[in-house]
Amino acid sequence: MKQSLTYSALADPQWRYIEKISLQDFSVADWQQLEQQRKPYLAQQQAAQAIRLLSASENDPSFGYMVNNYRHSLQSATMVLRDGLPEEDVVVALLHDVGFTTCPMLHGDFSACLMGAYISDRNYWMLQHHGTFQNLHSPNMPGVNPHERERWRGHPYFDWTAEFVARYDQAACDPAYPCEPLETFVPMVRAIFSRPPVDRRSITKEQQ
Repeated sequence: MKQSLTYSALADPQWRYIEKISLQDFSVADWQQLEQQRKPYLAQQQAAQAIRLLSASENDPSFGYMVNNYRHSLQSATMVLRDGLPEEDVVVALLHDVGFTTCPMLHGDFSACLMGAYISDRNYWMLQHHGTFQNLHSPNMPGVNPHERERWRGHPYFDWTAEFVARYDQAACDPAYPCEPLETFVPMVRAIFSRPPVDRRSITKEQQ
């Protein structure tokens, strides 16, 4: 019996499918058509999917912290917002730990990759390195060097990373803290992801 085909729905009914199952068979015209549809698709979906990465964890259990990662993220973003920092800093705080569970060893790189094309060098560097800066605030954690961050002292973004971690990361685990709801931050996330993207693919940590 021949199996029936079920296509994924198109985000816009005016678009068309590229009805080939191997990329090797795509023609130049196919790639051009796909790219025409990709740009408005990303404009519609990119921020929404980033928000869903976080919102999916709203009811997740904790492994010992008094708040789960969702609540930690909202608290961090709320603290940044109430301190009057720029919109970009608020969004970065909201999503800085979005890979904390799914990509624990590299969660800073995860969030840096997620937002890197749309944020400043200052926040890109902070996201990549904030996990190491956290060590200073975990002096009793076995196997942790609390002074590991010192190898970057003198870097232009050292002070901001130290401040972010001290004020908005390690201190954002209070179950009594009155957080703003996720909806408060949605327009900000959309605004950041609507910026013209910067290509960071050739930039390594060593080059920064």
